[in-house]
Amino acid sequence: MNHINAKIILLISVISFAVIDAVGQTTMPKELTTGTIEEQIKYLEDKTRIYENYRAIREDMFQKINRNIVDSIRAEKGRITELRTLTSDLNDETDSLNVLLDKTRVDLEEATTTKNSLSVLGIELNKGVYNTIMWTVIGGLAILLALGFLVFKRNLVVLRKTEKDLKELKDEFAAYRQTTRLAREKAEIDHFNAIRKLKGQ
Repeated sequence: MNHINAKIILLISVISFAVIDAVGQTTMPKELTTGTIEEQIKYLEDKTRIYENYRAIREDMFQKINRNIVDSIRAEKGRITELRTLTSDLNDETDSLNVLLDKTRVDLEEATTTKNSLSVLGIELNKGVYNTIMWTVIGGLAILLALGFLVFKRNLVVLRKTEKDLKELKDEFAAYRQTTRLAREKAEIDHFNAIRKLKGQ
């Protein structure tokens, strides 16, 4: 009896090893080597049957799809890490560009303000106000120059008239002196003659 049991156990063992070996040597379906994870799961659902709420899946197929899923998850995790790094780099670059943009805006506002204003004695003036002040000053100087010219012209006329009057006055004075001298000399001669007459009597 033990001998029969031993033969049965040996036979079952041989069959089991043969089945396992046969299963191990069965070629892997194309769907499990080239398809996507969704296609592989769909293939297993289509090719396996449910018996008493259990699904019988070949071990090599299960291991293959398990490896494929783990590899896909690992690859996606790596991709997620790369994308996070790229996102962080892009965020840093965006921050740098925002800082540069803010600086550019400040520089633009300063350039616009500088373009539309001038510094006079340390005071910032708008170009319109500056132009108004400058034209007012230039107008005032032009008016003063015109008034100065008119005053100078009037003074020149007065000077020429005064010089003419002075010359006439000098001429009159010279004539008066001559007349006075002659009159005095005549008076002296007359006086002398009168004294002689008086002495001669």
